[in-house]
Amino acid sequence: MIHFVLLINRQGKVRLTKWYSPYSQKERSKVIRELSGVITTRGPKLCNFVEWTGFKVVYRRYASLYFCMCIDQDDNELEILEIIHHYVEILDRYFGSVCELDLIFNFHKAYYILDEILIAGELQESSKKTVARLIAAQDSLVEAAKEQESSISNIIAQVTKRFTAEAAEIGEHFPAERFSIQGYRYTDVDVCNV
Repeated sequence: MIHFVLLINRQGKVRLTKWYSPYSQKERSKVIRELSGVITTRGPKLCNFVEWTGFKVVYRRYASLYFCMCIDQDDNELEILEIIHHYVEILDRYFGSVCELDLIFNFHKAYYILDEILIAGELQESSKKTVARLIAAQDSLVEAAKEQESSISNIIAQVTKRFTAEAAEIGEHFPAERFSIQGYRYTDVDVCNV
């Protein structure tokens, strides 16, 4: 099982995290600090597996990013390397040669793609074509929602403009000083003597 996924740049800044096991915020900060220190200082000729507090961390560097996954001791490291490569290939296909800035400005897409591949720390979808099709469907839904929101916003703007114009026209005929807060003219209110 994959316990968490980290994407870290060479300076140790986290670009993406996904936790599949329960960690408190304090534990997460400690894990990120420890692993970024260990992984970013390792040489390029060293093994891509690190034993760490009863787990194994499998990582792979692509350009300036380290893709790290923490797994159980008895899990297959090579399978995890393939999952990492699979994720990077899908990111490349979607963004067209993915870079760190793509992940910073489109982090929601990176999370969506990761969620299509992994669910609860297990491989869900191994087909790149299926993931690409699902991402395209999600993008079309987002575009349709934006168009619908835009049309609703336009309708609201038109109604507001029309209401404001009518209110201004009414205000010319009936000065505001003649009306109370409730909208009644002071002369229309009957005062009952008890």
